[in-house]
Amino acid sequence: MNSDSDLQIAGDILEVPHLLLPAREHPETVAEFAGLARAVAADRAQWAHLVEYDATSRWYHRLRTGPGYEVWLLSWVPGQGSGMHDHGPSSGVLTLLEGELTERTEKGAFRTLRAGAQRVFAPGYAHEVVNDSLEPAVSLHVYYPGLTEMPSHSPTCTTARHVAV
Repeated sequence: MNSDSDLQIAGDILEVPHLLLPAREHPETVAEFAGLARAVAADRAQWAHLVEYDATSRWYHRLRTGPGYEVWLLSWVPGQGSGMHDHGPSSGVLTLLEGELTERTEKGAFRTLRAGAQRVFAPGYAHEVVNDSLEPAVSLHVYYPGLTEMPSHSPTCTTARHVAV
């Protein structure tokens, strides 16, 4: 049989268990942290009953911890925002669960995030997240290592002011 592809797989890889890596109990790579966020997002029973909305400040709840990482659930009523900030030495994955949020960067770029959208960021990445819509939003945040500081940034300069979390 001819094929348009030079790659052909003979046999079933699942029949060779010694070639398969065992699933890790906790994520270790960026892809695994993004996968953890998608898995939690898909399981509404884990988080939907915990969500609260607070008109005076953003509401947040630590949903889970693991070796060196944290998973946070946040809600955003219309008009609420984070202010320009970074996450100190932590990398992160932001996943929008419900609603719509706007992310703005120090360089003036912005993007609209809708349910299902994911953003992965490295330590020192500065951004602001705001609910510019007319409906509440819910987001999930995974930080590795766990969030210990959130330096705030002035919208007009790149100097950070460190705030302990």
